[in-house]
This record gives sequence, structure tokens and C-alpha cells, in this order.
Amino acid sequence: MDSVLVIGAGELGLCILEALAAHPNRAHVKVSVLMRQATLDSAAPAKKRTVHNIQNLNVHFESADVVAASVEELAEIFSKYHTVVSCSGMELPSGTQTKLAEAALQAQVRRFFPWQFGMDYDVIGQGSSQDLFDEQLHVRKMLRGQSSTEWVIVSTGVFMSFLFVAAFGVVDFGAKTVRGLGSWENRITATTPRDIGRVTAEVVLNPGDVKNQVVYTAGDTVSYSALADLLDERFGERFTRELWDLDELKRQVREHPADTMVKYRDTFAQGRGVAWNKEGTLNARRGMEMVDVGGYLKAMDVTLGQ
Repeated sequence: MDSVLVIGAGELGLCILEALAAHPNRAHVKVSVLMRQATLDSAAPAKKRTVHNIQNLNVHFESADVVAASVEELAEIFSKYHTVVSCSGMELPSGTQTKLAEAALQAQVRRFFPWQFGMDYDVIGQGSSQDLFDEQLHVRKMLRGQSSTEWVIVSTGVFMSFLFVAAFGVVDFGAKTVRGLGSWENRITATTPRDIGRVTAEVVLNPGDVKNQVVYTAGDTVSYSALADLLDERFGERFTRELWDLDELKRQVREHPADTMVKYRDTFAQGRGVAWNKEGTLNARRGMEMVDVGGYLKAMDVTLGQ
């Protein structure tokens, strides 16, 4: 392998670029990032800073708007690279992930990492409340139905920060309340973006026998009950427990059918494909230390009741 293209330089893309740059096997590998030309040319301080930081990693630039570009235009760019890692997806319109996969296959890249840094969609299955997941399953079917491009899917669970996003509703620091989804014993896997970056860079630059498969990583896997206990321990006071069972979450879906967070809650509450044991993960097998929920909480700067 002599070249890697990372699609996107958001939170995850930057973490993967930094991990690739720091990996001991990077020395003779050209690393590039695909960004919109408007971002590369922007005078906005934050965007200029991002571009400057990427340049300091000895990373090259490609430009395209993955939403506006055609499959053929993307394939022309991808064809210059051995490995393509897609880190764009959270805010992109439906169909974009399919288009990126089609472009990777048309370009006949040697290895493709689709934007599937999340749940075990095979286990969740078709037709979940979170309709975004159905497209992820379609991309998997495309990749499994061909043999010219190797692929790797890195299942990470949620970004660890997501557990504490107020709109998600599981942890409400203002009300000192923690909510279980479906059952207090349901579990959820979470990994920090930095650790996702480290694991992905390891698979890209030191693949071993990892190919044409889903690999799992986990910073931590906790039940909602254990999460509540960790919050009590971190803040020295007891959080109020509130269970959102399946009936309550179905009510939320009926009343707010377009609310993405409600869709996530209901899907996670089913208890399928959203958690796996840390012992079987790639990071465990390769001895990579990861940030767990307790460690993440200790580093958080949070004031309760606000």
C-alpha cells in the first residue's frame, strides 16, 4: 500500500488523519484528505486553522463535494488511491453512502472502509426506527456482492460523547437524571473518536489478516444501570433514575416521527446490535488501551443543575 484517502475532516476524519500520521507504518504512505473546495478556500478562522493543522500532518488535499459530485467524478479521484476511508455521513442526505460505495467499486480501489463507524447493523436488521441504518445495510450488501475491492467495516458503537448529549436524553446534567432505554440492563458500546481513529489507522496500516469483514472496537460497554452508578460516583451524589421502556419510546416515535434522536433511542432500546463485549474487540486483541466511560467522565468539565 502506498496511498490512503480519507473522505472528510470533521471530528472523526481529523482523528483518523492524526492517527495515520502518528502510526509507525506511515513513513512511505501518502495520506490525503477529500474536502470541499469552499472549505479549503475559506477565510473563516476555524476552517483556516483546520486546513493548517492538516498540512502540519504532511497530509495532501483533494477537493470535491461528495453530495454534488457524480459517481464518475468521485471514482476518478478514488482511483488514484490504494485505500479509501469514508468519514463523512452524519449530516449527509440519504443516498450519499450508496454513491460513495459505488464510486469506490467503480474505481476498483484495493480497500474501502465505508462510513459505518457505529452499530452492528446486521444484527439490528432492516426496518428499524432509525431509517438511516437501512442504507448502511444496503452498502454492506453491495460490498459483499463483489470481489474486486476488499472492504473493512469498523463497528465502534456510539461516540462516547453522544451518551451525554442533552438532546439524546440518556443523561440530563441539568436535572441530575439518567434514563435507561428499554431496560436498565440493556447495554450500549461507546468509543471516543480519538480511539476510533487509532484503531482505524491500525487496521489501515497494519491490517494483518483483516479483510472483507466487520471488526469491533469498544472503549467501553456498559448497561444503563452501570452508567447511572458511574455518574453517582463521579459527581458524589445520586442521579434520579427514569426508565424509558419500549412503550414509552414507541409513544415518542408516534409523536415525533421525524426526530432523529427519538429514532436512535427506540432503536437502541431494542437491545440488538448496539453492544458487544470488549474482550472480543480488535483493540483488546492488539493490546490497545482505550478510554472507558469512567475515565471519560473524570475528564469532563460539567456543572450539575445548569
